[in-house]
Amino acid sequence: MLTKENISLLQSSKNLLAFSAGVDSSALFFLLLEHKIKFDITLVNYGLREQSDEEEAYALELAKEYGFKAYTIKAPSFENNFEKNARDFRYAFFDELMEKHEYHNLLTAHQLNDQLEWFLMRLTKGAGTVELLGLEHVSERKNYKLLRPLLKYSKDELLEYLEVHKHKYFVDESNHSQKYERNQFRAKFSNELIEHYAEGIKRSFDYLEEDKKVLSAGYEVLYHEKELYVLAYERRELIVRLVDKYLKKLGYLLSGKQREALKKENSVVFGNLWAVEVGDKHIYIAPYRTSAMPKKFKEACRQLKIPSKVRPYLNEEIMELTKFPKLF
Repeated sequence: MLTKENISLLQSSKNLLAFSAGVDSSALFFLLLEHKIKFDITLVNYGLREQSDEEEAYALELAKEYGFKAYTIKAPSFENNFEKNARDFRYAFFDELMEKHEYHNLLTAHQLNDQLEWFLMRLTKGAGTVELLGLEHVSERKNYKLLRPLLKYSKDELLEYLEVHKHKYFVDESNHSQKYERNQFRAKFSNELIEHYAEGIKRSFDYLEEDKKVLSAGYEVLYHEKELYVLAYERRELIVRLVDKYLKKLGYLLSGKQREALKKENSVVFGNLWAVEVGDKHIYIAPYRTSAMPKKFKEACRQLKIPSKVRPYLNEEIMELTKFPKLF
């Protein structure tokens, strides 16, 4: 079920699997074993169900059996906006592990049903082609790659694989709760569409991926150091897509309102965390800072036409301004 490209990439890299003991991640776990791919696992225990501790124990048991490392953590209780807070907590933990242990790839078990759920959710809120395809096979994060090797396979196909090979897995009953928006789309639309039109949906996503590549062409990364990106772009309609893409790499997701603001303004701060400065040909993305700067440094930035909101970060990180004239 894994492609030759995925197998080749993973066999030559240090990998960490985001594991939950459910159908999807269990299928990916045993597929990786089947292809003799080395990896470790990580699990976030949200403590929402009676079997949460049992799933964590199973992850530790598997790691011991196959000689892998297992990193587990218990999440705090989130009273509001559980899905977003849980995701933020989860990826903060993953980011820490990836950097500390120098993993190259983080593997998640998102599959075709997940891809369609995202598509339908974005479609109902208003989105372009790039935003509709929120789940990519390969995404660049800050210090690693996020790989989703199972996007072409449906939940039923993964379940069949586990049943045929008699591999153990857990069923998360919360996936059926109508409390969460994603589950509503799953129950009312995506599962039934996949059941009747899986092959056509797979082909459509392949075509959309090709279209997305064409739409996203016409730019290059001129400079990247630490959390600073300087991009050159050819068409203004690329601006929102590029900022969205590179903020995702840095671990920040733009809201619909923030995307709209970016269409109207050339100098924006998002969440009091990230500064985005847009010029006629270049886009600067950097952490937002407000610290004082020496006059000499500010004058050097002015002469190099470095936007004001980016300068404090450059000063704090002691970046060499002599590199910037080479860009322009």
